[in-house]
Amino acid sequence: MNTNFHASRFSSVQDNASSDFQETQQLSSERSIGEIISEANKLSTDQIEQILVYQKDNGVRFGEAAVALGLANSDDVLWALAQQFHYPYASEGKNSLNPELVVGASPFTLQAEAFRTIRSHLIMKIYSDEGPRPAVAVLSPDSGDGKTYFAANLAVAFSQLPGRTLLIDADMRNPRIHELFNLSSRSGGLSSILSGRAASKVIQSVKELPNLFVLPVGPTPPNPLELLERPALGLLLRELKTKFDRIIVDTPALSLGTDGPVIAAKCGAALVVARQNQSRVPALQNLVRTVKMSSAKIVGAIVNEY
Repeated sequence: MNTNFHASRFSSVQDNASSDFQETQQLSSERSIGEIISEANKLSTDQIEQILVYQKDNGVRFGEAAVALGLANSDDVLWALAQQFHYPYASEGKNSLNPELVVGASPFTLQAEAFRTIRSHLIMKIYSDEGPRPAVAVLSPDSGDGKTYFAANLAVAFSQLPGRTLLIDADMRNPRIHELFNLSSRSGGLSSILSGRAASKVIQSVKELPNLFVLPVGPTPPNPLELLERPALGLLLRELKTKFDRIIVDTPALSLGTDGPVIAAKCGAALVVARQNQSRVPALQNLVRTVKMSSAKIVGAIVNEY
Protein backbone atom coordinates (compact mmCIF):
# COMPACT_ATOMS: atom_id res chain seq x y z
CA MET A 1 0.00 0.00 0.00
CA ASN A 2 1.57 3.26 -1.14
CA THR A 3 0.41 5.77 1.43
CA ASN A 4 1.68 9.20 2.39
CA PHE A 5 0.47 11.25 5.31
CA HIS A 6 0.28 14.90 6.16
CA ALA A 7 0.28 15.62 9.88
CA SER A 8 -1.02 18.59 11.82
CA ARG A 9 -0.37 19.33 15.51
CA PHE A 10 1.58 16.66 17.37
CA SER A 11 3.76 15.15 20.37
CA SER A 12 6.85 13.64 22.40
CA VAL A 13 8.45 10.82 24.47
CA GLN A 14 11.03 10.53 27.22
CA ASP A 15 12.18 6.94 27.20
CA ASN A 16 14.45 5.29 29.70
CA ALA A 17 16.37 2.47 28.08
CA SER A 18 16.68 -0.59 30.27
CA SER A 19 20.05 -2.06 31.14
CA ASP A 20 19.23 -5.09 28.97
CA PHE A 21 18.69 -2.83 25.97
CA GLN A 22 21.93 -0.96 26.62
CA GLU A 23 23.89 -4.19 26.86
CA THR A 24 22.33 -5.53 23.66
CA GLN A 25 23.00 -2.25 21.87
CA GLN A 26 26.62 -2.30 22.98
CA LEU A 27 27.13 -5.89 21.81
CA SER A 28 25.50 -5.10 18.45
CA SER A 29 27.62 -2.01 17.87
CA GLU A 30 30.82 -3.98 18.58
CA ARG A 31 30.15 -6.29 15.63
CA SER A 32 31.43 -5.00 12.30
CA ILE A 33 29.27 -4.72 9.19
CA GLY A 34 31.52 -7.32 7.58
CA GLU A 35 30.89 -9.83 10.37
CA ILE A 36 27.12 -9.33 10.18
CA ILE A 37 27.00 -9.64 6.37
CA SER A 38 29.29 -12.67 6.37
CA GLU A 39 27.21 -14.46 8.99
CA ALA A 40 23.84 -13.59 7.43
CA ASN A 41 24.90 -14.66 3.92
CA LYS A 42 26.91 -17.68 5.12
CA LEU A 43 29.99 -16.53 3.23
CA SER A 44 32.89 -18.96 3.02
CA THR A 45 36.45 -18.10 4.03
CA ASP A 46 37.43 -17.82 0.36
CA GLN A 47 34.54 -15.46 -0.38
CA ILE A 48 35.43 -13.25 2.57
CA GLU A 49 39.03 -13.15 1.33
CA GLN A 50 37.80 -12.09 -2.13
CA ILE A 51 35.81 -9.26 -0.59
CA LEU A 52 38.75 -8.11 1.53
CA VAL A 53 41.06 -8.04 -1.49
CA TYR A 54 38.51 -6.09 -3.55
CA GLN A 55 37.97 -3.74 -0.61
CA LYS A 56 41.69 -3.03 -0.31
CA ASP A 57 42.31 -2.65 -4.05
CA ASN A 58 39.38 -0.30 -4.62
CA GLY A 59 39.31 1.61 -1.35
CA VAL A 60 35.66 0.80 -0.62
CA ARG A 61 33.82 -0.54 2.40
CA PHE A 62 33.20 -4.22 3.02
CA GLY A 63 29.50 -3.97 2.13
CA GLU A 64 30.19 -2.15 -1.14
CA ALA A 65 32.81 -4.74 -2.06
CA ALA A 66 30.43 -7.62 -1.31
CA VAL A 67 27.72 -6.04 -3.50
CA ALA A 68 30.17 -5.37 -6.33
CA LEU A 69 31.26 -9.03 -6.30
CA GLY A 70 27.66 -10.27 -6.24
CA LEU A 71 28.09 -11.88 -2.83
CA ALA A 72 25.49 -9.62 -1.20
CA ASN A 73 22.92 -7.07 -2.28
CA SER A 74 22.22 -3.53 -1.13
CA ASP A 75 19.33 -4.71 1.04
CA ASP A 76 21.74 -7.02 2.89
CA VAL A 77 23.98 -4.04 3.62
CA LEU A 78 21.08 -1.96 4.93
CA TRP A 79 19.97 -4.86 7.09
CA ALA A 80 23.48 -5.31 8.49
CA LEU A 81 23.74 -1.58 9.24
CA ALA A 82 20.38 -1.76 11.03
CA GLN A 83 21.62 -4.69 13.12
CA GLN A 84 24.78 -2.84 14.06
CA PHE A 85 22.80 0.13 15.33
CA HIS A 86 20.13 -2.04 16.96
CA TYR A 87 17.40 -0.82 14.58
CA PRO A 88 14.53 -3.35 14.44
CA TYR A 89 14.28 -4.20 10.76
CA ALA A 90 14.19 -7.40 8.73
CA SER A 91 15.25 -7.29 5.11
CA GLU A 92 13.56 -9.08 2.26
CA GLY A 93 14.20 -12.80 2.61
CA LYS A 94 14.71 -12.41 6.36
CA ASN A 95 11.39 -10.70 6.89
CA SER A 96 8.11 -12.28 7.92
CA LEU A 97 6.37 -8.95 8.57
CA ASN A 98 3.23 -8.12 6.63
CA PRO A 99 4.09 -5.70 3.76
CA GLU A 100 1.44 -3.30 5.10
CA LEU A 101 3.70 -2.75 8.12
CA VAL A 102 5.92 -0.49 6.02
CA VAL A 103 7.83 1.00 8.95
CA GLY A 104 9.16 -2.45 9.85
CA ALA A 105 9.15 -4.17 6.45
CA SER A 106 10.38 -1.21 4.34
CA PRO A 107 11.84 1.28 6.82
CA PHE A 108 13.84 3.28 4.28
CA THR A 109 10.85 4.35 2.16
CA LEU A 110 9.04 7.69 2.05
CA GLN A 111 5.98 6.10 3.68
CA ALA A 112 8.04 4.91 6.64
CA GLU A 113 9.69 8.32 6.94
CA ALA A 114 6.22 9.93 7.10
CA PHE A 115 5.37 7.77 10.11
CA ARG A 116 8.65 8.68 11.80
CA THR A 117 7.84 12.36 11.25
CA ILE A 118 4.44 11.91 12.88
CA ARG A 119 6.11 9.99 15.71
CA SER A 120 8.45 12.95 16.31
CA HIS A 121 5.52 15.37 16.39
CA LEU A 122 3.73 13.20 18.92
CA ILE A 123 6.85 12.92 21.04
CA MET A 124 7.13 16.72 21.19
CA LYS A 125 3.45 17.26 21.89
CA ILE A 126 2.27 14.67 24.41
CA TYR A 127 5.31 12.75 25.68
CA SER A 128 7.73 15.55 26.53
CA ASP A 129 6.10 16.63 29.79
CA GLU A 130 6.56 14.81 33.05
CA GLY A 131 3.56 13.07 34.53
CA PRO A 132 1.12 10.41 33.29
CA ARG A 133 1.33 9.67 29.60
CA PRO A 134 -2.00 9.24 27.84
CA ALA A 135 -2.78 6.30 25.64
CA VAL A 136 -3.53 7.44 22.08
CA ALA A 137 -6.74 6.28 20.38
CA VAL A 138 -6.72 6.34 16.57
CA LEU A 139 -10.13 7.34 15.19
CA SER A 140 -11.69 7.86 11.78
CA PRO A 141 -15.17 8.73 10.52
CA ASP A 142 -15.61 5.82 8.08
CA SER A 143 -14.37 2.32 7.34
CA GLY A 144 -11.62 2.26 4.73
CA ASP A 145 -9.91 5.45 5.88
CA GLY A 146 -6.67 3.59 6.65
CA LYS A 147 -7.03 3.90 10.42
CA THR A 148 -5.82 0.37 11.31
CA TYR A 149 -2.92 0.66 8.86
CA PHE A 150 -1.97 3.95 10.48
CA ALA A 151 -2.30 2.70 14.08
CA ALA A 152 -0.20 -0.40 13.38
CA ASN A 153 2.59 1.49 11.63
CA LEU A 154 2.66 4.22 14.26
CA ALA A 155 3.09 1.52 16.91
CA VAL A 156 5.92 -0.04 14.90
CA ALA A 157 7.60 3.36 14.60
CA PHE A 158 7.45 3.88 18.37
CA SER A 159 8.76 0.36 18.96
CA GLN A 160 11.96 1.29 17.12
CA LEU A 161 12.78 3.63 20.01
CA PRO A 162 13.94 2.54 23.48
CA GLY A 163 11.10 1.55 25.78
CA ARG A 164 8.06 -0.71 25.42
CA THR A 165 5.19 0.01 23.05
CA LEU A 166 1.78 -1.64 23.28
CA LEU A 167 -0.70 -1.76 20.40
CA ILE A 168 -4.28 -2.53 21.49
CA ASP A 169 -6.93 -3.69 19.04
CA ALA A 170 -10.16 -2.22 20.43
CA ASP A 171 -12.05 -2.57 17.15
CA MET A 172 -14.51 -5.23 18.24
CA ARG A 173 -16.58 -4.78 15.08
CA ASN A 174 -14.00 -5.38 12.35
CA PRO A 175 -10.64 -6.34 13.95
CA ARG A 176 -7.54 -6.60 11.73
CA ILE A 177 -4.54 -6.05 13.98
CA HIS A 178 -4.05 -9.78 14.69
CA GLU A 179 -4.01 -10.44 10.94
CA LEU A 180 -1.40 -7.75 10.26
CA PHE A 181 0.93 -9.24 12.88
CA ASN A 182 -0.03 -12.88 12.27
CA LEU A 183 -1.12 -13.37 15.87
CA SER A 184 -3.71 -15.67 17.36
CA SER A 185 -6.85 -13.97 18.63
CA ARG A 186 -8.72 -17.10 19.67
CA SER A 187 -7.02 -17.64 23.01
CA GLY A 188 -8.20 -14.33 24.38
CA GLY A 189 -7.75 -10.61 24.12
CA LEU A 190 -9.30 -7.30 25.07
CA SER A 191 -12.88 -8.60 24.90
CA SER A 192 -11.94 -11.46 27.24
CA ILE A 193 -10.47 -9.05 29.79
CA LEU A 194 -13.43 -6.67 29.70
CA SER A 195 -15.93 -9.50 30.06
CA GLY A 196 -14.01 -11.02 32.98
CA ARG A 197 -13.08 -14.18 31.07
CA ALA A 198 -9.45 -13.38 30.33
CA ALA A 199 -6.93 -16.15 30.10
CA SER A 200 -3.28 -15.52 30.97
CA LYS A 201 -0.79 -14.17 28.44
CA VAL A 202 -3.27 -12.27 26.28
CA ILE A 203 -0.61 -9.68 25.42
CA GLN A 204 1.60 -11.10 22.68
CA SER A 205 5.10 -10.11 21.60
CA VAL A 206 6.19 -9.49 18.00
CA LYS A 207 9.24 -11.57 17.15
CA GLU A 208 10.72 -9.18 14.59
CA LEU A 209 10.15 -6.11 16.79
CA PRO A 210 11.34 -6.84 20.33
CA ASN A 211 9.99 -3.60 21.83
CA LEU A 212 6.47 -4.07 20.44
CA PHE A 213 3.63 -5.91 22.15
CA VAL A 214 0.08 -6.45 20.89
CA LEU A 215 -3.18 -6.98 22.76
CA PRO A 216 -5.53 -8.45 20.11
CA VAL A 217 -9.27 -7.98 20.27
CA GLY A 218 -10.02 -11.60 21.23
CA PRO A 219 -13.39 -13.19 20.46
CA THR A 220 -15.74 -10.70 18.78
CA PRO A 221 -18.51 -9.90 21.31
CA PRO A 222 -22.18 -9.21 20.49
CA ASN A 223 -22.16 -6.10 22.72
CA PRO A 224 -18.92 -4.19 22.03
CA LEU A 225 -20.12 -0.75 23.11
CA GLU A 226 -21.47 -2.04 26.41
CA LEU A 227 -18.14 -3.74 27.14
CA LEU A 228 -16.19 -0.59 26.35
CA GLU A 229 -18.37 1.56 28.59
CA ARG A 230 -17.68 -0.62 31.62
CA PRO A 231 -15.17 0.71 34.20
CA ALA A 232 -12.91 -2.24 33.35
CA LEU A 233 -11.44 -0.51 30.28
CA GLY A 234 -10.35 2.55 32.24
CA LEU A 235 -8.87 0.39 34.99
CA LEU A 236 -7.04 -1.74 32.43
CA LEU A 237 -5.54 1.28 30.66
CA ARG A 238 -4.45 2.75 33.98
CA GLU A 239 -2.62 -0.48 34.82
CA LEU A 240 -1.06 -0.83 31.36
CA LYS A 241 0.28 2.73 31.48
CA THR A 242 2.50 1.66 34.38
CA LYS A 243 3.98 -1.18 32.33
CA PHE A 244 4.39 0.38 28.86
CA ASP A 245 6.00 3.59 27.67
CA ARG A 246 3.54 4.17 24.82
CA ILE A 247 0.08 2.75 24.12
CA ILE A 248 -1.63 3.02 20.72
CA VAL A 249 -5.26 1.92 20.44
CA ASP A 250 -7.07 1.03 17.21
CA THR A 251 -10.82 1.74 17.25
CA PRO A 252 -13.87 1.18 15.01
CA ALA A 253 -14.96 3.87 12.56
CA LEU A 254 -17.56 6.30 13.88
CA SER A 255 -19.97 5.17 11.14
CA LEU A 256 -20.16 1.80 12.96
CA GLY A 257 -20.95 3.29 16.37
CA THR A 258 -19.60 5.57 19.08
CA ASP A 259 -17.00 3.05 20.26
CA GLY A 260 -14.11 5.26 19.11
CA PRO A 261 -14.99 8.37 21.13
CA VAL A 262 -15.78 6.19 24.19
CA ILE A 263 -12.34 4.58 23.92
CA ALA A 264 -10.66 7.98 23.34
CA ALA A 265 -12.27 9.32 26.53
CA LYS A 266 -10.62 6.54 28.53
CA CYS A 267 -7.29 6.85 26.69
CA GLY A 268 -7.00 10.60 27.20
CA ALA A 269 -5.79 11.45 23.69
CA ALA A 270 -7.09 10.96 20.15
CA LEU A 271 -5.63 11.08 16.64
CA VAL A 272 -8.09 11.56 13.78
CA VAL A 273 -7.43 9.89 10.41
CA ALA A 274 -9.25 10.96 7.24
CA ARG A 275 -8.87 9.83 3.62
CA GLN A 276 -8.25 12.40 0.93
CA ASN A 277 -11.11 12.81 -1.59
CA GLN A 278 -13.22 10.35 0.38
CA SER A 279 -13.85 11.57 3.92
CA ARG A 280 -16.69 14.09 4.16
CA VAL A 281 -16.26 17.30 6.13
CA PRO A 282 -19.59 16.85 7.99
CA ALA A 283 -18.50 13.34 9.07
CA LEU A 284 -15.19 14.70 10.36
CA GLN A 285 -16.94 17.54 12.15
CA ASN A 286 -19.30 15.05 13.77
CA LEU A 287 -16.37 12.92 14.92
CA VAL A 288 -14.51 15.89 16.40
CA ARG A 289 -17.69 17.15 18.06
CA THR A 290 -18.36 13.76 19.62
CA VAL A 291 -14.80 13.41 20.95
CA LYS A 292 -14.91 16.92 22.43
CA MET A 293 -17.92 15.92 24.53
CA SER A 294 -15.43 13.98 26.68
CA SER A 295 -12.20 14.95 28.40
CA ALA A 296 -10.12 13.43 25.58
CA LYS A 297 -7.71 15.76 23.82
CA ILE A 298 -7.43 15.64 20.03
CA VAL A 299 -3.66 15.77 19.53
CA GLY A 300 -3.53 15.63 15.75
CA ALA A 301 -5.22 15.04 12.42
CA ILE A 302 -3.87 12.89 9.59
CA VAL A 303 -4.84 13.03 5.92
CA ASN A 304 -4.29 9.73 4.12
CA GLU A 305 -3.57 10.76 0.54
CA TYR A 306 -4.42 7.42 -1.08
